[in-house]
Amino acid sequence: MLSTILKEYKIILASGSPRRQQFFRDLDLDFEIRLKEVDEIYPPNLIEEDITDYLAVLKSDAFEGELNEKEILITSDTIVWHENKALGKPKDYDDAFSMLKSLSNKTHKVITSVCFKTKDKVEVFSETTKVTFNDLSDESIQYYLENYKPYDKAGAYGIQEWIGFIGVSKIEGSYANVMGMPVHKVYEYLSNLA
Repeated sequence: MLSTILKEYKIILASGSPRRQQFFRDLDLDFEIRLKEVDEIYPPNLIEEDITDYLAVLKSDAFEGELNEKEILITSDTIVWHENKALGKPKDYDDAFSMLKSLSNKTHKVITSVCFKTKDKVEVFSETTKVTFNDLSDESIQYYLENYKPYDKAGAYGIQEWIGFIGVSKIEGSYANVMGMPVHKVYEYLSNLA
């Protein structure tokens, strides 16, 4: 359906995330992937969605001056916001372990921002989902890290993996958002372009 609406447009996804790429395939979208290295550094005074908004726009800035008419570049960024700080991707096993230990038996926010850039304008929106974990034993955290190696994921976990099945007791908001893309909002935005 979307591919019909967008037949005059070229959709460019600037994300190396396999999950985001799969979402776009699942939406039956024709798209191409273009990747650029971006240092994901943000001003220290930013909090919550201000961080992800900033980073999503920063990623789109790397393509400044490169877009043609009818091309739509889509960038995004996801963080876990917990106890007044952003948890990005873990540096190593110990970092991942301490992240999951801190999320255990508590509620955190998963915030994703999506930026749409065309030749003439930039628009960004964010989505927040609250996720509550059960009490995670050290053994379950170790098992998860050793078997799933979630080092490419904000907060050191993928809700669609084993840890999500055994550890998540409650979710308020978009499930897809926790995986890195509020797909319903992306679909709605693209549907309204025609």
